[in-house]
Amino acid sequence: MARERVRFEVEDGIGLVTFDRPAVLNALDARTLDELDEVLGEVEAGAAGALVLTGAGDRAFVAGADLSAMAGFGPDEALAFAERGHAVFDRLERLPAPTIAAVNGFALGGGCELALACDLVYASARARFGQPEVNLGIIPGFGGTQRLPRRVGAMRALEIMLTGDAVDADRARALGLVLEVLPPGELLAHARRQARTILSRGPLAVSAVKRLVHAGAGLSLAAATDLERRAFAQLFATGDAHEGIRAFLDKRPARFSGS
Repeated sequence: MARERVRFEVEDGIGLVTFDRPAVLNALDARTLDELDEVLGEVEAGAAGALVLTGAGDRAFVAGADLSAMAGFGPDEALAFAERGHAVFDRLERLPAPTIAAVNGFALGGGCELALACDLVYASARARFGQPEVNLGIIPGFGGTQRLPRRVGAMRALEIMLTGDAVDADRARALGLVLEVLPPGELLAHARRQARTILSRGPLAVSAVKRLVHAGAGLSLAAATDLERRAFAQLFATGDAHEGIRAFLDKRPARFSGS
C-alpha cells in the first residue's frame, strides 16, 4: 500500500519515521497504525539498524488518537481499534532494533503511549506529554495504564492519568519519562547521534540487552537473572563477541558483522 500518513527514510542504517498528518497534529487513525506496522515489518527485515520516530511540523509529535474517527465507535469498534493499537505498539516495543522517540511537540493520549513503547525518549523544550482521556470520559487504550506506571511509578502515573493534565518537557524529564530536553532545532540531530552511537556497538548484544530488559520486567529477579546468564553465554558462540574482545585487546575499533 502507498503510505500517505507515515514517511520512512533510511540514511546510514538509521530509519526515520515521520508521522505526517500536520493538519490534525499527526493524530493516529487506523490507516496510520497500518502504515507504521508496515514500516516495522521493513525494519524487522533489515531495512534499518535503529529507528527514530518524530512528527511532521513544529507543533506535534503525535497529539493523540484521531477523535473524528472515534466519534461513532461502539464497544466493538473501540475494542478493534484498541487491539490494533496494542498489536502495533507491542511490535514496536519488541523490535530487535533500538527505537528512539524524538518528541518535538504534543505527545498526548496515543502519542504519549507511542513514546512509551520506544526504548529511549528525547524531547524538545516545547514538548508536552499527557494522558488526557478522562477529560473525554474514556481511558488510555494503547497501553498507557500499564507502560506509564512502569516508567514513572504508579502514583505519578495515576496523577497524570486521573487529572488528565499535560506535563511540560522539563517536568517529564524530572519524572523519568524523558531522558534529555533539547532546543527544538537540536532534537533530531541528538536523536540521530544516539542512534549512530548504538549502531556502532555489537548488534547482537544490543538486541539481547533490549530483549532481556523487556522479558525480565515481568519475572522474579531469580528468573530474570537466569535469562541474563543464558544470553551472556550464548553470545560467546558468536563472531561478534570474539571480535569485540579481540579489538579491545588490540586497541582498535571492532568490526562487528552481526553474526
